[in-house]
Amino acid sequence: MVKYFQRQRVAPARLMFRAWLVLLLAAVPVVMFTVATLRAQGTRDGQPRPQQRPRRVGAPRTSATPQGEKTAAPIDTAGTVEEVGEDEVVRVDTQLVPVPVVVRDRAGRPLAGLRAENFVIYEDGKPQRVANFATTDVPFEVALLLDTSGSTRADLGLIRRAANLFIEALRPGDRVSIISFNTREEEGIKQAIVEVQTPLTDDREALREALENIGASNGTPYYDAVELIVRNVFREPPRAELRGRRALVALTDGVDSTSEAEFTEARAQLLASGALSYFIQVNTESFVEDRLMKDCQDDGRLSLSRVQLQRYRRLFNPRADALDYANFCELGLFERMQISRLLYQLAKQEMSDLARASGGQAFTALDLRDARQAFAQVAAEIGKQYSLGYYSTNKTRDGSFRKIRVELRGAGQGAQVSAREGYQAPRS
Repeated sequence: MVKYFQRQRVAPARLMFRAWLVLLLAAVPVVMFTVATLRAQGTRDGQPRPQQRPRRVGAPRTSATPQGEKTAAPIDTAGTVEEVGEDEVVRVDTQLVPVPVVVRDRAGRPLAGLRAENFVIYEDGKPQRVANFATTDVPFEVALLLDTSGSTRADLGLIRRAANLFIEALRPGDRVSIISFNTREEEGIKQAIVEVQTPLTDDREALREALENIGASNGTPYYDAVELIVRNVFREPPRAELRGRRALVALTDGVDSTSEAEFTEARAQLLASGALSYFIQVNTESFVEDRLMKDCQDDGRLSLSRVQLQRYRRLFNPRADALDYANFCELGLFERMQISRLLYQLAKQEMSDLARASGGQAFTALDLRDARQAFAQVAAEIGKQYSLGYYSTNKTRDGSFRKIRVELRGAGQGAQVSAREGYQAPRS
């Protein structure tokens, strides 16, 4: 009997335990569902959502409302938004590649009135989305380099007048910096230097005064001048609306005589700046050759500098001993003429190459009077130049050279486009 009643008392307790266990097991799925829902929706107290996948994002998206041909603002400055793996680091791609473009009609005249949809950009053969477009009414920034070395010193008045006409042909708001050569004497030694007569300004009176102050030099530090323009005149990055709207305009024979820099260095820096290059090559070859042939004791003679002679040796006769080109007066008349002609040919090639690679143009002026017409043509092109920009689909930061090609759509039969040939990608 005792055992019977003990069993009867234990049974209700076990039944109650089993009932609680069933209820607990039934509640677990409900709790898990509630937690999952909260994680998906996020909390409402401003806390971030947990375990969100990282992304690579582009620059903030901006746009401007077109206003006919007077639109100056970029149409879009956004990079491509790409989803990346969970283990990748978030990175913002904001490097806009500026592409200055000049379009000419069949007769070679600058063509205005085009829109962003008229242009297609390719990088290494792959199409790119035009993310920035500035029309012809946006101001321009010009570094005006005037060669006032010995071969042109007799024509300083003509140089000033031609430069003034160029400045007057520009539009209100265009800014100009004037750079020229001068002579500095230290311890009895005369040295050609580069002088920035005025920084970038749209003050026409200040520019006219700067032109009156240009002097003559006893050498041509042309490559040094190009480097100085990049480091000094174009030192600050351009404002967004001025991207791709900078130019070097140089009146020179292009024959460097005293620079410490080399052409390859100057070329790379100028192309990296994104500035167009326009060269008005003054023909001074006959004047120079006539004076190179004079006796070294003649006060009217010109001499090839040590820098010129060594540059000639490295480029045209690299196996020769440096001492063979140490003294200009020890060279024969035929050799002097040969060196001079090859250096002039080199100058023409260098200016044509840099103009083409940047999207600009090289002109030949038989004399400084012809330079006026060339200046007028440059001013006309600058006034009708387009500025495109894109964010490369190639995100690799390998320092490689990327080729750029621009094609036209719906621009009219016979229209031709000039643009920079490429750029150097950044390196991580």
